[in-house]
Amino acid sequence: MGVTRIGPELAAGTVAGVTGARGRRTSAAREDTDPPLVTTGVASLAVRDVLRGPRRPGKVLAALPHAIYLEFPDLMAEPRVIAISAPDALRLPNAIVSGPWEARPSADCWAGEGRVLACGLDIRIMRWWDPSPVFGPLSRARLDHGCSVLARFCADSEHTPGLTGHDGPVQLAACCGRGDLAGAVEAVEQLVGLGPGLVPSGDSVVSGVLLALRLLGGAIAGGTRAVWLANWLSASATCYATQRTTTLAASLLHCAASGQAAAEVSTVLFGMAGQEPLEPAAAKLLAAAQGADLAWGLVAGCRAALLLSVSLPGERSADRAAVPHRGRPVPGHGDRAGRRAARAAVPRRAGDSWFRC
Repeated sequence: MGVTRIGPELAAGTVAGVTGARGRRTSAAREDTDPPLVTTGVASLAVRDVLRGPRRPGKVLAALPHAIYLEFPDLMAEPRVIAISAPDALRLPNAIVSGPWEARPSADCWAGEGRVLACGLDIRIMRWWDPSPVFGPLSRARLDHGCSVLARFCADSEHTPGLTGHDGPVQLAACCGRGDLAGAVEAVEQLVGLGPGLVPSGDSVVSGVLLALRLLGGAIAGGTRAVWLANWLSASATCYATQRTTTLAASLLHCAASGQAAAEVSTVLFGMAGQEPLEPAAAKLLAAAQGADLAWGLVAGCRAALLLSVSLPGERSADRAAVPHRGRPVPGHGDRAGRRAARAAVPRRAGDSWFRC
């Protein structure tokens, strides 16, 4: 199909460091002595620990016109990549919004104590934004309508998904809708790292599916199975992710597994739930890089959540204990009593192996 699998060594030619011919001294060495441009930024809560902690060295993964990507390999927890984004760029869940600015080569790169220094910029963090949208009980009928509207926008958009014609996304959607855990895990493993770019298309599709299953499935009546499926697929997508895809994409997969979404994705999710206008949110997301892949994943994950949900007499809403809140561990899935209660809320069928894990 002409689709390639990209490893962590991608981004050659996009990193900020540039060498001259035959070791000739370049302008980067002269610019290192220039004072950095002091500016302010609004940072994601997903990267609060590294920004509030002590100074730690990092390295520049890529310096692009609309974003700078910094990696901090010594971090134990994800995300290990911080994105510095312009105000009009896609606001990733690990992003610091600052600008306008013009990056320049620089040897200094560190973060901590409420600051980031890289590419000739000294960004002081003044405010924070939350990448974890929180939903109350959602109407299944309204969500089904929103999903159909977004699917129509995706079909009519001039921006097509990067894996158009590939069987992987279709297989993932079908397996999730059937509740086929083994097939869904296999599809996720095939999609992670599939496609070109700093964020391969396969990773964006998987991220969209995970977010819809966890956030929307966790807010509709009988959404226990959708959240349970999201937990297993999250583990599959993030296991050895840095060895299967790019460093940036691995961090974004970890964010999606925790229910942390790009700001534009969160707006689309609220639009699907009928809480915000959907059309302008969908248009903005589809126009962004990886936006079509993310939107397709949201549609697939939402449809699967609706198919997997069940309505029980007297049930108030989705499994409230399974709704993630602001990046913390999912309650009700870390202890045996919580798992037994969640499983008891969904009727079993003879021969159904879905709940035997």
